[in-house]
Amino acid sequence: MKKAIILSAFVGSLLLTNVNAQTIPFPQASPTTSISQNFATSKIELSYSRPSAKGRKVFGEVVPFGKFWRTGANGATLITFGEDVKINGTEVKAGKYGLITFPGETEWTIVLSKDLNVNSVEAYKQENDAARFTVKSEKLNDYIETFTIDLNNMRNDMCDLIIKWERTEVRLNIVSFYDDRLSKQILDIMGKDTRPYYGAANYYFDNNKDLGQALAWVNKSIEANPKAYWVWYLKAKIQKAQGNYAAALESSMQSLNLAKADKDDAYTRNNENLQTEIKALQAEVPAKGKKK
Repeated sequence: MKKAIILSAFVGSLLLTNVNAQTIPFPQASPTTSISQNFATSKIELSYSRPSAKGRKVFGEVVPFGKFWRTGANGATLITFGEDVKINGTEVKAGKYGLITFPGETEWTIVLSKDLNVNSVEAYKQENDAARFTVKSEKLNDYIETFTIDLNNMRNDMCDLIIKWERTEVRLNIVSFYDDRLSKQILDIMGKDTRPYYGAANYYFDNNKDLGQALAWVNKSIEANPKAYWVWYLKAKIQKAQGNYAAALESSMQSLNLAKADKDDAYTRNNENLQTEIKALQAEVPAKGKKK
């Protein structure tokens, strides 16, 4: 009887220990992270694990030179492009890829693999490469303790993928093809009855396209909503870019008055700054016309 009681207590102790072990949220040595970055007309998404140096020499020891690296820790590192892009001059189709690297002392080989489960050299097969890049590595002044993949230097159609750890950094330049596609869509949609005049005009202005067409579209938008001070502000910027400073001041003043009436401080400041710029340009015009 006593043995049965002891055995029962022992089993109960094991069960309790097992339950507690399953519910303790131990920290990850190399925590996983996910990035979802809006880019061009879609997104770039990253999923990877982040080991830390912890006093170790990373490149050349923890990560040997010239050898396969899963570019992080634990599982495969993955990157997804929401649309077709060009990376360092190479076209890459929209989709999800494994991100693999072969770090070197002065340059790295970076691979996008169609295999999404490659996390060891044994699993890697070069025939599954979707794209391969050779890039120079850069030395950093600041020490990076935790491995980092970043998307930075964001512009409408371009950004950089930056891999950095310890005092080493490599980067890839990513370019979107959205302009040709979006321009075609704009022209197609603008031929229909329901037309996004403001959006189309703003796109043409931001991307240095036909300013005459942008002005025609912004005027259509004002016809539909004469009190839209943000549209008047865009009109003023288009006229300024065309060199029509008197008309630009007039449009900006209209925007300013409407913004004040709506108590929109941001657009009030925007117009005040724009008018200062326009007046400075007006002052330069006579000086340029004078003979020496």
